[in-house]
Order: sequence, then structure tokens, then C-alpha cells
Amino acid sequence: MSVKVFLELVEIKAKTASIFPFLMGSLYAWYHFHHLHLTELIVFFIAMLLFNMAVDANDNYQDYRRSQRTNADDFRKRTNVIGVNHINPNLVLALIIGMTVVSGGLGLWMVSQAGWPLLVMGVFSFAVGYLYAGGPRPISSTPFGEFFSGFTMGFIIWLIAVYVNTFDTVAFNWALIWPIWIASGLAQFAIAALLLANNIADEEEDLTLHRHTIVSYLGRQKSIAMFIEFYNAGYVLLILASLLGILPKLALLTVLTYPLVMKQARAFGANPVKSETFIFAIKNLLITTLAQVVFMAVGVGLNI
Repeated sequence: MSVKVFLELVEIKAKTASIFPFLMGSLYAWYHFHHLHLTELIVFFIAMLLFNMAVDANDNYQDYRRSQRTNADDFRKRTNVIGVNHINPNLVLALIIGMTVVSGGLGLWMVSQAGWPLLVMGVFSFAVGYLYAGGPRPISSTPFGEFFSGFTMGFIIWLIAVYVNTFDTVAFNWALIWPIWIASGLAQFAIAALLLANNIADEEEDLTLHRHTIVSYLGRQKSIAMFIEFYNAGYVLLILASLLGILPKLALLTVLTYPLVMKQARAFGANPVKSETFIFAIKNLLITTLAQVVFMAVGVGLNI
């Protein structure tokens, strides 16, 4: 397996969905508590990235196996990265297990340093990661994929990044948790929008693979309307977090990206074709999260 194929297998282009919430959580911890645990933070980053890669590789692996069971030969040979590149499925499974074990080992070390709240968040993340594509009824084949992806990657990663930097100085309670949920709102909804765009574009393919995502319940037009409203909801939470002082005031400048994000969202909605316009949803995730990271960093640096 070449490096290029491996990076495609683990969907490296989608890693902004985890890396930027990690960065924002770290900035949030410094802004509010002026405290960082660099060793734990680096270990968390490695564990998070490895497990994220394992989850995406498993998603491709499970799709490959599902296409065999449903006789979806065209999908397996023309679309799935394992089938297209003639990768040995056993090698893919070994990689998934290896990355998961290493990530889990690093996570257990972190728990030994930071305590039980990290164990709870880690077990939840691992459970969602496995059940997203595995098990008898994968989350990705239900109407709840958007919620779990946005909540876990947009919020839980941010919360863990804050916790590993503050576990010995700040109480882990609702007073810590609820502001982080608001602060991470734009990331949560942008990640959920990316998955929804994927499900809209893959509507026919998903039905072939017996996936019944939210699109199969709402229909394409209502799903497109929801896709656009996800961005609106995210920006509302961003504005609220900035005005309440949960985020640095300069984070409010992220709103400057709104016209471009909505333009691209509407362009996807007008022609939701995977090969032509899905890139707009990917760009929207990059634009919103990168802008928030940059403006947060400047706000933290200037204490504004």
C-alpha cells in the first residue's frame, strides 16, 4: 500500500474536523485558565489523530464488507478505496486494530494522569467511533450520524483538550462544560453539515448499501434546507459565545466568513453532486474552523 493510498484510506483530508477543535480547545484553556499541560496535550493529539484515522479506515472497511454482502459490485470496484486500489482487506483490518490499540494505550496513560472524567469521555468517543461504522446497525446508516459526528468531534474533542490542560486546577462540572458547548457550536454544526452534505450526495448509493440516513426520512429538499440552517445555527452560537465573553471578542470576526460559507452552501444545495459540489462543504468546514482558530489565537494573544 502506497502512502498516497493509505492517506486516502484514512481520509486525511477530513482531519481538520478533529485538529481544529483540538486547537480551539487548547486556546480556550489558555484564554480562561492560563494553563497548559504540554506532555498530556501532545499525547492526546497523537491518540486522537490515530483513532480518527482508525475510524475513517474502518468506515471504508465496513463499506467494503457491506458491499460484498449486498452484491454492490459497482460500488466496491469503482468507489470504495479498498476495492479501487485492490488492497487486501485483512491488511486494512490489521491497520485499524493497530491504530486503535496504540490510541487506546495512550489514552489509558492519560487517564492515569488526569483521572476518571477523561476515562468517561474516552470510552464515549471510542464507542461512537466503533459504532459509527460497525455493529449490527451502524450510526452512519441511521438518521443520527450528523448529531454524533458533530457532537463528538466538534464538542468532545474541544472539551477533552480543555480538560487535559486543566484537570489539576479546575473542577470538572457543568460550569466548565456548558460554555464549551456554546463556544464549539460553529465547529459542531460545520462538521454535521459536512456529513449531511455527504449523505445528500450519496442518497442513491446509501440506499443500495441499505443505509437509511436522515436524507431518506426527510427527502432531498428538506435535507438541503437543514444543511444550510446548520451553518446559521453555528454562527448564532459563535456570536452568543463572543458576546458572553466565553470566547475572545475577536473571535466574532469569524462572522466575516458567513457570506462565502452561505454562497458555497447554496451552490452545493443547487447541485448536490459528489464529484462536482461536495468540495464546497469541505471548504466550508476548513473556512469556518480555520477562521475561528486564527481569530481566537489573535484574541488570546492580545487578551481581547
